Amino acid sequence: MSTESTTLPAAPVVARPARTAARPARVRRRGERGPLATVLTHAVLVLASLVALVPVVWLAFLSLGPGKDDYLHPGRILDRLTLSNYSYVLEHTKFWDWLQSTLIVALGTTLLGVAFAATTGYAVSRMRFPGQRPLMWVLLLTQAFPIAVLIVPMYEIFSELGLIDSYFGVILLNCTTAIPYSAWLLKGYFDTIPFEIDEAGRIDGLSPFGTFWRLVLPLARPGLAVAAFYTFITAWAEVAFASTFLLDDEKYTFAVGLQTFVSEHDAQWNLMAATAVLIAVPVTIFFYLVQRHLVTGLTAGAAKG
Repeated sequence: MSTESTTLPAAPVVARPARTAARPARVRRRGERGPLATVLTHAVLVLASLVALVPVVWLAFLSLGPGKDDYLHPGRILDRLTLSNYSYVLEHTKFWDWLQSTLIVALGTTLLGVAFAATTGYAVSRMRFPGQRPLMWVLLLTQAFPIAVLIVPMYEIFSELGLIDSYFGVILLNCTTAIPYSAWLLKGYFDTIPFEIDEAGRIDGLSPFGTFWRLVLPLARPGLAVAAFYTFITAWAEVAFASTFLLDDEKYTFAVGLQTFVSEHDAQWNLMAATAVLIAVPVTIFFYLVQRHLVTGLTAGAAKG
């Protein structure tokens, strides 16, 4: 008996499609920069930093040269670096009188200017009264007039008031330029503080000024810091008003005192450079004290729709 073997046909081999190794392109999220844009942004920032720092470094370098004409030959300074200019300025000039006068004017302008700017900004932000919008536009319009145009009428007014050659007169003059901008700045910051805080203060029995002083101002510290910094810098570096309204050389501020190093036939650039570096020290310290609030205060007003 024979058995017949049967062979089944082999199953056909089906070729599988090869998997594609390419991944879908990554979708860039909104606001995300590409590599080229990032490089260009950093390059622009580095260039801007150099533009800002190079004059400061150059001024500090010139202040180390012993001769008044070393700025014409800066290569000589490397072999003759000295701090004699700083010792001369501190010991043989009226630097300390200039410092006292500048601090009086700058701090007085800061306190008075921020006080008026804060109350003005709060009133426009929270209250509704006739002439509210024209008031803010008038404050803005005052910034359009150059100081040279205002000096003559202001000199006549302050002469009648007996405020020529006085610290208080210069403080008032500086406030005319610092208050309008600071009022606009603080108005935008007060707009970001919820109005419910004012209503809660009134429910607790606080007066409008009590609400402003005890509730709103503590929340507005970043904005106040920015306004104070701007006002302080404005008064610290102001030249036109101080040189016109201060007649006594013992009342000169730094900006006016620097002019004494330059005469008709001579210019002591090394002493001027050393004094300029010393002038920058208090401003740097003041900036360090308020820099935590600067970014918050500058950007808060932009968040209000």
